[in-house]
Amino acid sequence: MSSITQFLMERSSEPRLEAPAPPRDVVDQALQCAARAPDHALLRPWRYLVIEGVALAALGDLFAQSCGVGATEKARENARKAPLRAPMVIVGIASPKPHKKVPDIEQVMSAASGMSFLSLALSDAGYGIMWRSGAFAYDSSVREGLGLAEDEIITGFLYTGTISSHKPPVPRPSSSEFVEEWLGPDQSRPWNL
Repeated sequence: MSSITQFLMERSSEPRLEAPAPPRDVVDQALQCAARAPDHALLRPWRYLVIEGVALAALGDLFAQSCGVGATEKARENARKAPLRAPMVIVGIASPKPHKKVPDIEQVMSAASGMSFLSLALSDAGYGIMWRSGAFAYDSSVREGLGLAEDEIITGFLYTGTISSHKPPVPRPSSSEFVEEWLGPDQSRPWNL
């Protein structure tokens, strides 16, 4: 098994993160890895926001505002504290470009692939990562507060920092649980190695 395959087999998301955050040179190299994502027509349909320090509290304020008028104060407070679970949050943004041969969905998948490459590079550098999305990623007030254009969407919030304690291993499925061999229209069979 190659070292890359072994690394992928051992990869996990780590929710318990603390300072220090990855230094700027490590983040820059990870972002360079993100830019290596598959990108049909070289449109570069992505961008990123790096948030740390007092800006994390401002992000928390955006999250709290997005809770809506019926939310409890506890829900707002939990939303406000969410970005403080890590010393750095990197927001992935899909920024589709008009192109007659590359539909927006393909460009969003490219941006999501970039987020994956970014998370793998930070993990490889020894930092913990947790890719979060949820309601905050789809809320128009959060998108507006982060300065997104009308056609841009958030691919996720990548929380990163030093792992304070590893989470227990998560059971992983066998490929036979989610793969079938396609034999033609209306024909498939279980994937057997």
